[in-house]
Amino acid sequence: MQVPLIRLQCGVNSYDWGKKGQTSAAAKFAAATPSSGFSIQDDRPYAELWMGTHPSNPSKDLTTGRTLLDLVEDNQALLSPSVAARYGKKLPFLFKVLSINKALSIQAHPNKKLAEQLHARDPKNYPDDNHKPEMAIAITPFEGLCGFRPLAEIAHFLETVPALRQLVGEDNARGFIATVKDTAGSDSEEATSRNKRALQAVFGALMSSSEADMTAATKTLVESASSAGADFAGGGVAATPGSVLAELVTRLHGQFGPDYGLFVLFFLNYVTLQPGEALFLRADDIHAYVSGDIVECMASSDNVVRAGLTPKFKDVDTLVSMLTYNYAPIDEQKMHPGEYPYVTLNRAAYSSGSAVALYDPPIDEFSVVRTLLRGAGSKATFDPLDGPSIIICTSGKGKISVGPTVQEFKEGYVFFVGATAECVLESEGGEDDEFITFKAFCEVEDHSNGA
Repeated sequence: MQVPLIRLQCGVNSYDWGKKGQTSAAAKFAAATPSSGFSIQDDRPYAELWMGTHPSNPSKDLTTGRTLLDLVEDNQALLSPSVAARYGKKLPFLFKVLSINKALSIQAHPNKKLAEQLHARDPKNYPDDNHKPEMAIAITPFEGLCGFRPLAEIAHFLETVPALRQLVGEDNARGFIATVKDTAGSDSEEATSRNKRALQAVFGALMSSSEADMTAATKTLVESASSAGADFAGGGVAATPGSVLAELVTRLHGQFGPDYGLFVLFFLNYVTLQPGEALFLRADDIHAYVSGDIVECMASSDNVVRAGLTPKFKDVDTLVSMLTYNYAPIDEQKMHPGEYPYVTLNRAAYSSGSAVALYDPPIDEFSVVRTLLRGAGSKATFDPLDGPSIIICTSGKGKISVGPTVQEFKEGYVFFVGATAECVLESEGGEDDEFITFKAFCEVEDHSNGA
């Protein structure tokens, strides 16, 4: 039987939005594992490290060179019978490290039913029939756009950003502002439904405006951002001050020139994350990543519906029609980790302030555990799971062991752990050194839902 601890060689994708050379965590982590001919080039952008069985860039067993997809297809016990029965002969999740220097597209990922329809209609641009809920956890300080803002904030911007109002249209802006005032303070089903219809109408008006109108409005917008500073957009709102918005407009315009995304940002929550903070993005929720390094876990799909801040294929009509139009403050959209009860820390770990946190989204395909072990000898023993795991070290060094198999575990190393294997992590280094790992896993039974 295959040893249930496999060190992986993982491929890194080079996209224009990635961080360049050694500044890219994705590149540094890829370079930590010997591979055929990979070396970091200083002027090349490195965007994504892929960890999993996705056929576009499958991970490989470092020792044999076989793909992880081949290994789990040949030995379903590595996945567990319950996971294999539900998801087939592959991992149900794709684990990534993203290093973002330039904003990613304004986008959403389709739900399962829509993914099937889009794939059947346009397999070139929608390469599979799966949904793609995803979770992002910051490794370094991160900024992004996530979900629609509270409606009063959008109304404020329609009143204080002439270029936005111009592009949306006077009647559309006025109608939206009136609806928001009418429903203020009500959380009834009827008020929520009215709000969502009004939001879809005004957002759709923005996205259907002509390229010529958008280009003209961009000129006005950028000039205002450059001259107004902290007073831009009426001073902004509490969650996003005018100075922040002005800098963001200027930066994104420098990256993309005239673009609908410059106006979409007034509709979306601007979010910053510190290391360890997280977002969960449901299917059909709008978002964009702006900068930083993150670990990302998602259902195993490559479906993206884009509408701005990208040179790639855009499908504006599909995006406008598919979105949930849920709106909430960003603090309600952040994901708050909980305790992971299926781990035992030794005395050294307890005394050093080590911590294990579970990020458990409301889906079945994956959960993620972040482990921070501080100081030599701190140890975390994870109970066996009825499902597979992939673990990456993002900082420090230590050891990983499954049964009698023990391997060193350094920054950038990635391991696959088969089902039903007890896994032990142990830190090495000085008293203040931190050994940080992220473990993505799937278990059909109770562990991910019982925490």
